[in-house]
Amino acid sequence: MENLEIRYLKSLAKQFPNIAAASTEIINLQAIMNLPKGTEHFLTDIHGEWEQFNHVMKNGSGSVRRKIDEEFGNTLSEKDKRALATLIYYPKEKLAIVEEEEEFLEDWYKITLHRLVHMLTRVSSKYTRSKVRKALPKDFAYVIEELITEKEELEDKEAYYNEIIHTIISIGSAPQFIMELCELIQRMVVDHLHIVGDIFDRGKGPHIIMDTLMHYHSLDIQWGNHDIIWMGAAAGDQTCIASVIRNSARYGNLDTLEEGYGINLVPLATFALQTYEKTDCSAFAIKYDDDYNTRDLELDMRMHKAISILQFKLEGKTIMRHPEWKMDDRLLLDKIDYDKKTVTCYGKEYAMKDVDFPTVDPRNPYELTEDEKLVMERLVAAFRHSEKLQKHVKFLYSKGAMYKVHNSNLLYHGCVPMDEKGNFCSLNIGGEEYKGKALYDALEAYARKGYYSKNPEEKQYGRDILYYIWAGPNSPVFGKDKMATFERYFIDDKETHKEIKNPYYNLYDTEEIINSILKEFGLTTGDSHIINGHVPVELKKGETPIKCGGKLLVIDGGFSRAYQEKTGIAGYTLVANSHGMFLISHQPFESKEVAVRTETDIVCERIPVELAPHRIRVADTDIGKELKESISQLEKLLEAYREGIILES
Repeated sequence: MENLEIRYLKSLAKQFPNIAAASTEIINLQAIMNLPKGTEHFLTDIHGEWEQFNHVMKNGSGSVRRKIDEEFGNTLSEKDKRALATLIYYPKEKLAIVEEEEEFLEDWYKITLHRLVHMLTRVSSKYTRSKVRKALPKDFAYVIEELITEKEELEDKEAYYNEIIHTIISIGSAPQFIMELCELIQRMVVDHLHIVGDIFDRGKGPHIIMDTLMHYHSLDIQWGNHDIIWMGAAAGDQTCIASVIRNSARYGNLDTLEEGYGINLVPLATFALQTYEKTDCSAFAIKYDDDYNTRDLELDMRMHKAISILQFKLEGKTIMRHPEWKMDDRLLLDKIDYDKKTVTCYGKEYAMKDVDFPTVDPRNPYELTEDEKLVMERLVAAFRHSEKLQKHVKFLYSKGAMYKVHNSNLLYHGCVPMDEKGNFCSLNIGGEEYKGKALYDALEAYARKGYYSKNPEEKQYGRDILYYIWAGPNSPVFGKDKMATFERYFIDDKETHKEIKNPYYNLYDTEEIINSILKEFGLTTGDSHIINGHVPVELKKGETPIKCGGKLLVIDGGFSRAYQEKTGIAGYTLVANSHGMFLISHQPFESKEVAVRTETDIVCERIPVELAPHRIRVADTDIGKELKESISQLEKLLEAYREGIILES
C-alpha cells in the first residue's frame, strides 16, 4: 500500500477501530445496496400556487393513495380509502371534523390508529431501521418503533400491541399521535424531492412554499428564471428589484412583498401618488383574481406605471454596460418620438398607447430623477433587510443550482441554448466565450458572486449576470429571443409581442440533439433522461410532455392557474421509484377546505414513461455508487488490519 492510501485508511480506522466494526459496516452497507430505490418526486413551475403545491406534496402525486390501495386492497371500501387519504393529507383539519361529528370516537381512534400503523409499516419498509428511527418524532419515537416492528398477529405479541393502542387512546394522546403518524407517512412516501425551477411568480404564496421546502427532509432545486430575478433582488440589484415589483404589481400581488416578506413599499406608493397623480395609467391595468381588494386598484396602477418606467430605465443602464450581450433591441426609451407618439423598433415605426412619462427626459431617457434615485435606494434597503427573503434566497443558493445530474437524469429549467442546426450557442462572460455545460457553470459561478462576493466590481458583474439569466437571449432558463415587456404595454400590434423560443424547442424531439446534450453533461445516451421545466405543455392542442421517445420529459403542464386555461390541466409532476418512471397529470385543485370536507383529492392520471425490467435497487443509483466505494475502502481497511499494517484499537 502507498503512504497516501495508508494515511487515508488510518483516518478511516478512527471511525471503525477494529475488524468487527469494519465488518459490521460492510454488512450494513451491502444490505442497504439491496433495498429498493427510494421514491423521487419531481415538481416544476409552481409559480407561487401554494395551495395546489401543498396538496401535491402531501399526496406525493398520488403515491399515498396508491400505497393505501396496495395495503388494503378490497378490505376497505372506496369511501374508507378516501377518508384515510384525506386524514393523512390534512390530519389536524380532519380530526377537528371527526371529533365533532363521530359518535363512537374511541372506536374510530382504535380503527384509525391500526390503519395508520399498517400504512407506516408499508411505506417505511424500503428503508433501514436506522433511517426510519432518525425520521421518528422525538416524543413518540419509542412507541412508533415498537408498533411498526412488532407483528400484531403473533399470539405472544397481540396483547402487547393492542395495549399500546389502548393506552394511547385512554391517556388522551390519540389526536397528537395520529397527526404524527400522518406526517410521518407523508415523509416516508417520498425519499427525495426535486424542484425543477420557478417557485416564484404571480401566485400569492411563494414565501409559504419556501417555508415548506426549508423544512423538507431531502431536496434539490434547479433555478428557474423567476427564482433568479428574486435572487437578484435579494442581492440588492436595482434592475432585478424593479422587475420583481413590476411583476407583482401587474398581477395584483404586492401583498406577497409587503405581508409575505415585510418589504416596505410606502416610498414607492408615495412617489407614485405624487408623480403620477395626473397621469394616464390605463396601459397599466392590474390582472387580478377574485381575492384582490379593488379598493387599492387606482394606487396599484400608479405604482405599476412608476415601477415599470423605473425598470425600463434601469434595464437600459444594465444593457448599455454590456454591449457583448447584444441586447440593444431592448433599448426603446430613446426610440420614442413624443410629438408623433410613436416608437421605432424592428426597423418600423409603431403608434404608442401611452407616452405620458413625467420622469423621462427625452434627451437622457435612461437617467433616474433625484426622486427615483431616492425611491430605489429605499427599496434596495428594504429588500436587503428583509430577514425572511434573505433566509429564503440563501436556501436557494445552498440547495439550488443551474442544473443537476442525478441517477442518470439531467434536470434543468428552460433549455440548452442552440442554433437552428443544433450547435450550442456561446455567450461572452467576463471576456470569454462559453457554451453548453460550460455556459451553465459560468453563469452559476457569477450568480453566486452576485450575492456573496466581497469584491464590489465582481459583485456588480454577478448582479448583472443575474439580470441576464432572467431575460437574456442566450440564457438557458429564459430560452427566448427577448422579453417583450415594453411592447406589451405600449404597442397594440401583437406581432411585436411575440417572443421567439430558442431553436432547442423545435429540435428537442430529435434523438441526435438529445443525445448531444446528454453527452455534454457526461451522461450515457442509452438509459438517461432529461427532465425539463419552464414552457407549459398545451395538452388542449394535442401536445405531449413525453419527447424523443421518452428521453426528454417536459413536466410543466400549468401548475399556475394563469396557464390552466391554455394547457387544459393543472400541471404535471414526475415520480421515479423502484418500478420505473411515471408522469402524473393533475386536475385543478379547488381548495384545502373542500378537500377536507368532501374528501376529494386532485384527480391524477398516472402515465408510465419507463417500466424497469427488474426492481431498481439502491445499488443501481448514485448513492449505490458511493456505497460501493465505501465498501471497497472498508475492505482495504480489513486487509490492513489482518496484515498488521494498521493495528486494531
